[in-house]
Amino acid sequence: MMKSFFLKAYNSFSYLFFDPLGKIRQYRALPVFLRNLLHYRSMPGSQKFPLRLSDLYVTTADKYKQAGIAKGHYFFQDIWAAAKIHKKNISKHTDVGSRIDGFVAHLLPFCQVDYIDLRKLESRVGNLHFIQGSILQLPFPDNSIDSLSCLHVIEHIGLGRYGDPLDPAGHENAATELTRVLKPGGSLYIGTPVGRERVCFDAHRVFHPNTVLKMFSDLELSEFSLIDDKGETIIPHADIGIAAACHYGCGLFEFVKPASLHNA
Repeated sequence: MMKSFFLKAYNSFSYLFFDPLGKIRQYRALPVFLRNLLHYRSMPGSQKFPLRLSDLYVTTADKYKQAGIAKGHYFFQDIWAAAKIHKKNISKHTDVGSRIDGFVAHLLPFCQVDYIDLRKLESRVGNLHFIQGSILQLPFPDNSIDSLSCLHVIEHIGLGRYGDPLDPAGHENAATELTRVLKPGGSLYIGTPVGRERVCFDAHRVFHPNTVLKMFSDLELSEFSLIDDKGETIIPHADIGIAAACHYGCGLFEFVKPASLHNA
C-alpha cells in the first residue's frame, strides 16, 4: 500500500515537473558520453563522417535502461487480442480507440482495420482506415460489425481526459453502443483495468470484473483472462475472485453477441 502511494506521488511529480530518476541517469551518463566522444574522435576512420557540435545527441543514459518492455497490460493485452483475430482469419476488423503503435499495428500486416477515435489521426499506412468519431455515437448501423475491439479505452470514457464530455455513466453508455453495433455471432474484445473498484480522476476507472460483465450483460462471455498486478503473463480462464483482489490488473474479456439480439 505504501509502495503504491509513493509510486503515485512520484508519477504525479514527474508529470507536473520532471522525472528525478531520469535526470539522475542523464547526469550519471554524461562523463561516459564525454569519454566516448573523445575516444571516438581519436579512432582511425572516425573522419569518414563529419562530427559537429550541432549534431551531437546525448543519449548515453540508454545504456542504463532495459532493452525494452516485455510485460504489463498493453504488451500482453495486444498480443492476446491480435492472436485471436489472426486465428479466426479475420480480413476486416473494427477497433475503437486502442493503441495504434501496439494492437492496431499487430493487425495491419494481415487485416484491414477501421479505426475510430475522438481525436484526429494523420496516417497513410496501408490497411488502416481512420474514422473520426465518438464511442458514444459510433458511425455504424445496428448489428453491423463482425469483429470489434476496444482495449484499455472504456475505463476513460466520461472523465474528460481525451476531450470527451464528463459523464459518471460514460463507461456504461460506451458499452451500450459497442453492444449495439456488434453483429449477432460477432466477437467483441475488451481489455480494461480490474481490481478494487474506484475512479482515479481524471486518468481511468478500475472495475470489479462483475461490473464489466453487467455492462455487457446482453452479450455472452466467451473467455475471461487476466493480467495480474505483476504483469508478467496472461492467466487464461482466470477466476473472477482473483481478478477482483488485484490492485490494478487487466481483465481480458471476449464477448459474443447471441443471435436472439438481432431483432431486440
